[in-house]
Amino acid sequence: MQKIERSKFLALTGGAAAACAIPLPAFAAIESGVALHTATGSIFGTLLLPASAKPAPVVLLIAGSGPTDRDGNNPLLPGKNDSLKLLATALASRGVASLRYDKRGIAASAAAMTAEKDLRFDTYVDDAAGWAALLARDPRLSHITVAGHSEGSLLGMIAAQRGGVAAYVSLEGAGRPASTVIREQLRPALTPALLAQADTIIAQLNAGTVYTGAIPPELQSLFHASVQPYLISWFKYDPAVEIGKLKIPATIVQGTADVQVTMADAQALKAGDPGASLVVVPGMNHVLKISPDVSSRAAIIAGYTNPALPVAPPVISAVASAAKTK
Repeated sequence: MQKIERSKFLALTGGAAAACAIPLPAFAAIESGVALHTATGSIFGTLLLPASAKPAPVVLLIAGSGPTDRDGNNPLLPGKNDSLKLLATALASRGVASLRYDKRGIAASAAAMTAEKDLRFDTYVDDAAGWAALLARDPRLSHITVAGHSEGSLLGMIAAQRGGVAAYVSLEGAGRPASTVIREQLRPALTPALLAQADTIIAQLNAGTVYTGAIPPELQSLFHASVQPYLISWFKYDPAVEIGKLKIPATIVQGTADVQVTMADAQALKAGDPGASLVVVPGMNHVLKISPDVSSRAAIIAGYTNPALPVAPPVISAVASAAKTK
């Protein structure tokens, strides 16, 4: 049995720099580096502002799980997809600003990472809320929309509950607890005996306590001791419950060719917030692009690493519409 690499598994399942002008077709935009200062170090991001004489609505883009950077790229996958960078550029062309950032521990924000044993899911939530507060103080910006991709969907959902946000968008976000999704994705990869062992560990973590028994080598990268507190903090959240706590307009965007997060997840989120808008994009994969080949899982995933593929237009329209509605 092949060892399950936690970071790769999750990747397939979350001082200002000088501004410079970016030549873009039919519109002008200004891109600048920004930083969020935290107790453990600075987190760095990119603010893209459309040229406008009045404050622009802004979207806080939150990347998915694993070492995914601000542009939507993951070093564990070959090539780039640039999904969040492309989305930001498209939003700017519609008069919507955006802030995308490297999560703590990732790319330019690597130095802000705490020790793994001290990391919690809520640490990432605090960071997202911190970015929202920073944006709220910028006079060039008006109201804030939070748009989270994949694991970033839940992060943004909880951060948005803290206030100061006008709208929320889930982009390919899970609608079930992470423990349920992880077990489902482990099932085809493990022998029955290993799956039973994983079930035992997950049940213990779901109960809020660490697992102190022996962990098979194949499961070590997923469930080793220092990562268990993080998993406990993550497993306690049910996205279908959390979305129902929002008091702002919500939009759920889901592609039919996503082999990681399914229509069942989107429907669960919709059930949690019946008033949310559900945007279904035929043929769209997990990285917000229309897959050129949907004949197999491998063919769909191959579409993850082609930056020439544009972000699906319905995604751009859905996020822009949410950002402009107040």
